[in-house]
Amino acid sequence: MAVGITRPDGSFEIRSAQSGRFVLFTAGGVSKTQLQPNISHDFYGGATDVVLRDVTLEATTLNETVTVTATGLPTPIQQLTAPVSFVSRDDLAYRTGLLDELRQSPGVAIVQSGQMGGVASLFVRGGNSDSNKVLIDGIPAEDVGGRFDLGLVSSTGLSNVGNNGPSAELYRGPNSALFGSDALASVLNLSTPRGTATSPVFTYSGDGGNFHTYRNEVTLSGTRSRYDYFTALSRLDSSNALPLDRFHAVTEAANLGASLTASTQARFTIRNTTSVQGVPGAHDFLGLSADQKQADQNLYSGATLENRTAGNWHNLVRYGIARKREQFNIFSNAGTYDPTQFAYVGPSLTITGANGYKVTGSSPITYAGSAPSRYDQVSNRDELYYQSDYSFGRHVSTLFGFRYENERGAYRYPLYATDQSLQRTNFQFTGQIQGDLLARLFFSLGGAIEKNHLYGLRGTPRLGLAFVPVRPGPRPFHGTRLRANFSRGVQEPSLAVQFSSLYGTLLAANDTADIAAYHVRPPNAEESRTYDVGIDQNIFSTALILKAGYFHNQFDHQYEYVDSSALQQYFGITTASTIPGLYGAYTNSLTFRAQGAETELQYQPRSRLFLHFGYTYLAPLVERSFSTDALQVHGATTNPLFPSITIGGSSPLVGQRPFRRPPNTGFFAVQYTGKRWTTAFKGAMSGKSDDSTFLATPLLLPNRNLDHGYAKLDLGLGYQWTQHLAAFTQLDNLLSQQHIGPIGYPGLPFTIRAGFKFRIGGE
Repeated sequence: MAVGITRPDGSFEIRSAQSGRFVLFTAGGVSKTQLQPNISHDFYGGATDVVLRDVTLEATTLNETVTVTATGLPTPIQQLTAPVSFVSRDDLAYRTGLLDELRQSPGVAIVQSGQMGGVASLFVRGGNSDSNKVLIDGIPAEDVGGRFDLGLVSSTGLSNVGNNGPSAELYRGPNSALFGSDALASVLNLSTPRGTATSPVFTYSGDGGNFHTYRNEVTLSGTRSRYDYFTALSRLDSSNALPLDRFHAVTEAANLGASLTASTQARFTIRNTTSVQGVPGAHDFLGLSADQKQADQNLYSGATLENRTAGNWHNLVRYGIARKREQFNIFSNAGTYDPTQFAYVGPSLTITGANGYKVTGSSPITYAGSAPSRYDQVSNRDELYYQSDYSFGRHVSTLFGFRYENERGAYRYPLYATDQSLQRTNFQFTGQIQGDLLARLFFSLGGAIEKNHLYGLRGTPRLGLAFVPVRPGPRPFHGTRLRANFSRGVQEPSLAVQFSSLYGTLLAANDTADIAAYHVRPPNAEESRTYDVGIDQNIFSTALILKAGYFHNQFDHQYEYVDSSALQQYFGITTASTIPGLYGAYTNSLTFRAQGAETELQYQPRSRLFLHFGYTYLAPLVERSFSTDALQVHGATTNPLFPSITIGGSSPLVGQRPFRRPPNTGFFAVQYTGKRWTTAFKGAMSGKSDDSTFLATPLLLPNRNLDHGYAKLDLGLGYQWTQHLAAFTQLDNLLSQQHIGPIGYPGLPFTIRAGFKFRIGGE
């Protein structure tokens, strides 16, 4: 028995003499703007407990959600001052991973160097692929220095159970003010669902497809009194479409919670992925597959304790760990030995870029003496995070945070007696105030001071404003939101940079003259700043919404790779290795800007039909690079076949675009959700982009528009046979385009998977 009471301030009080697990159901309404029926997160309450819960009322169409990634506090997306994209659990229903759904976001380019399991990189608004903070249940998941391979992220444990909001949130822009180092271009936050049903729920999903692909997944979830639980296990196998490119991955995930009291909760999460994949290399350059393998073991875990008092005071403390291991094996030499290159090479091939330029020759596969060999990389992190926030009524909230990180890394290459390790301890203090005036002007002001072990003290401010001049309503063009955002980001160097900096290499060679000539600095922080403005305009109430924005990013002191041939050509350094092409060095000499415009259209003409379109124009421009510095000192790098064209071999030239940043990207989705049938037809398009073949001079092609454009079209179909059994099929890359990856790396052709899902238990 429960009794509802409306209080004088407009809030609601529900009284019950029973203890147990509860949910709040809002039935919508009959106001001019129809409201979406909604079910809250379940929670535990005792007979005398006082539990506070915020209820978000949303329009019946284009239902959106609450995010914590942008502000650190649960905030309805309509009140945000910065752009955030979401991937829902329904989006991942038939997917094996996250990549294709991230392509359904403005400002995003995904580059996968290989087929299933190949290294996949996220480029957001022109930023580098290692400039993204990745969180798994609040735990930093990227390597020390920002690298994160999205190709190994399974959809397992990111969806399927419960009304837990989005599976992934992507904050587009720097947010080092909240999350510290590595949040230079974006923040990607992945969440594990928790159990909600009052009785156990067991699910099994199994499917198979071409290229010897099969996948099995099981989950078990539920609640019991004060406790909730979710566990998941899956295995994915595929041979891919290339020889020596077999891939398999096992993913385990768990989310266990306990309500110690009605106001105090404890939670433990863990996610572990073990994978092995072949590394055939740039098959279009080599003409055959390299006999190589990479294995990864990635574990992320955290324990959280949080308390919310009746006086709107919330405290949270979390201890998290990341344990990442990587082993790379070269088993044997492939190809024919070429003494002039001191390497085993593939057959002579003609390489053709999207710009029409061609070269013919043989590419090195392995260098003499390098097989068999193995190298190991270790990247560990322990983090302690404390957050305290307080709400002054309904209009102002403040937040204070403290973060401590202990990072350790190692790189071991027994063949060359290389065994390097490092340790860093970092601290960060965060402060923020956010709120609104008359529910029309929303603001968020915050900043952080970080003490990094390597680069010292840095400050990262962030300011955002959103203004609603016209509130949403049933009439056309009623609902206008303007937003503006400024923020700065900072990123620490990676393990490779610290181990192999150009500054350290030249200093060891007593080459102080070149340090001065090239302005080479010791390893330092990479930095960014962003200006962002936008508008969200309701056209036909909330059934049709247009979102448009402009961003201007500045990326300073970014790292570039200087390969061994350049080290020898420019500095006469040959002692790094006796094998050409094996080692290089890094220097943070790259500076570029990236400005652009994003547009997004959401249309829901019927309750079961949803259409989504987006387009991004990106105009990046390199302002300083090592390659251009080298030209000024030593003269231009050219291929004799194109004597009048200057080429950036391992990094872009001033006045050109950064590599692998297409100026034009877009996406669309048409989704139908019926009582039994569900259909999702989605596409991601990309124009040509600048790049390099990263090969010796005779095989270099002009950088401009070297990578091909593509259109990747996918179709998913599902049918709910009974309450417990569903069948589905997923057809990917319907046009079988091979140029979805960068030049040299053929993408997976058309693939098809089909299977079923079985569910028992629950309500």
